[in-house]
Amino acid sequence: MMFSELSEASKSQKAFLRKLYLAHLLDEEQHNLLSLQKLTGMPRRTLQDAISAFSDIGIQVDFIQHGQRHNEGFYRISTWGPISSAWVSSHFQLIQSVIEEGECQGVAC
Repeated sequence: MMFSELSEASKSQKAFLRKLYLAHLLDEEQHNLLSLQKLTGMPRRTLQDAISAFSDIGIQVDFIQHGQRHNEGFYRISTWGPISSAWVSSHFQLIQSVIEEGECQGVAC
């Protein structure tokens, strides 16, 4: 897939880009599921699935626990593995536009 062809991205390509998008957000700021849900508008389950599948593309993420409850803490990228975080950062706006393209189905955007 050429990056210029992303406007016609398949479901699996969008899933890959969603992982890159979320990894970038986690690398930029401290987020938990609630803050990611508020920021992205993505369902909690979608976020959980994407984060748990980071290892499929070589990204390692840790949850740093703060407090007693499970949601008290934040995710932190420990390594991007084979992915270039600089490339993701420089293409972030395009990645965001591609994954948000199909997110508004059934919802007023």
